[in-house]
Amino acid sequence: MAERGDPSALRWLIGVELHNYRKRAGHTLAAAARALGCSAGLVSHFEKGLYFPQPEQIAGLLSFYGAPTWDVERLSSLSGRAEQRTWLAPWNDIIPDWLKTFVGLEGLASHEVIYAPLVLPALVQTEGYSIGATAGSARVRPDQVERAVSLRMERQRRLFNDTPPLRLTAIIEESVLDRPIGNVDTMRRQLRHLVELVERDTVEILVLPTAVGRHDSLEGMFTVLQFAQAQSIGYIEYPDGAIYVQDQDQVAAYTRTAESLRSAALSQRESVDAINARLASLT
Repeated sequence: MAERGDPSALRWLIGVELHNYRKRAGHTLAAAARALGCSAGLVSHFEKGLYFPQPEQIAGLLSFYGAPTWDVERLSSLSGRAEQRTWLAPWNDIIPDWLKTFVGLEGLASHEVIYAPLVLPALVQTEGYSIGATAGSARVRPDQVERAVSLRMERQRRLFNDTPPLRLTAIIEESVLDRPIGNVDTMRRQLRHLVELVERDTVEILVLPTAVGRHDSLEGMFTVLQFAQAQSIGYIEYPDGAIYVQDQDQVAAYTRTAESLRSAALSQRESVDAINARLASLT
């Protein structure tokens, strides 16, 4: 995984997998606790991401659940990152808990797939666009706008400065390009930024034409985070909260939806042409 540590997100990620394995194996918390020689409460805390299990505790639980050896080794190696400090500390007081988990997971992910129907995703926003999209929001206090924007700018460093960088696939509705955020200069800079981003091998920005009409994600925005050493997670945000999709069958359904949208979207070259057409209209 990329070296952007966040212990709470890592605990949560390990806990999700322990919970899923136990459920698939059909064991209760009490049975798992007996196998490990601890209390059911401790196993529950592991699954909720409240405590970091030791590598031998992970191995004991997964062996009891009948997990393959490579999964035991994979999760045990993840627990070895428990001592990492969180990079989110400077923003802890302004990030709501439901979002903090996602941002921490994003820092650990290898590939992020986003469907954005209304506004450009945080990872591709310029500072000016981000301010325009945030100022006046009922969800962000006026005195915290600059810090919220600075967090988005820091999140974007994963696209450029990490080794390996975060791979990004952003599927955006065509109407997002026409929604004015900030002034004309703000939109001009933002559109140029999108064109520059797709020059990177690890960034893909695809425009979904309005003419497509009905498609499989008219319900709204979603994100799928993929990891080098953990199972994928789905994420759906709504005002003042979020849903984390942990069941792998459900995550797979979102992945299929993303592939369907990707197939319906313009190609990368066509998407750049669509962005440049808007840019030309502003100049």
